[in-house]
Amino acid sequence: MKQLLKQIFSSQKHLIRLVLTLVTVILTASLFATPALATGVYQLPSLTADTWVLDQGEVISRLNEGKISSAFEDLAKQTNKEVRIVTVRRLDYGETPESFTKELFEKWFPTKEAQANQTLLVIDTVTNGTSIITGDEVKPLLTDAIAESVATETVSVPLRNGNKYNQAFLDASDRLVAVLSGKADPGPPQVTDNVQVEGTYKKAEETNQGNATAWVVGLLIAATVIPMATYYIYQINQPSSDG
Repeated sequence: MKQLLKQIFSSQKHLIRLVLTLVTVILTASLFATPALATGVYQLPSLTADTWVLDQGEVISRLNEGKISSAFEDLAKQTNKEVRIVTVRRLDYGETPESFTKELFEKWFPTKEAQANQTLLVIDTVTNGTSIITGDEVKPLLTDAIAESVATETVSVPLRNGNKYNQAFLDASDRLVAVLSGKADPGPPQVTDNVQVEGTYKKAEETNQGNATAWVVGLLIAATVIPMATYYIYQINQPSSDG
């Protein structure tokens, strides 16, 4: 009996040591894991004549990047109005899409004259936050209201419906090119409200909490029941003292 209890307690101690080791490894990995690098304006390259899309967030396919760049290049040749799209993975601490866009706009176009015919659209792919800024000569066509709609509706709607970055930027480029070419504004995408009757299913966070609780309770029960069951089986298998 003593030998069996010794084995049981030894197994329990081994299991506890194993769990503590795993927890320590996980905590250490999370503490020393290298976070995704933030992007500051100073880290972006200087503007070149053929830079129309700067996809630092790597969310636009090469094919669609080429389509957008070609459309913006043609627009610039025909109207002298220039559009740039920039994606970044993560902004510096304390930076917002608006402040980042303003700083980048001023870095690439440092004077009022250089800014006059420019439009810059930026998205942070971690939060899907968007911002757009336009020069003075652009505003008569691309009004502040339309520009805001491009950022918050044309780009944001496809992102809310499954992070469809390619569709978002293709739609935005089509709308910007149309408006800046003097054509009628095609407007934002149509949003369909999907009305759902409230069901009895649990929310994701409730399910996660329930699963975690179930695991804890299960482990506690196992830690209590397994030694007892082992001892019970041991007792049954012992030869009877009655001979």
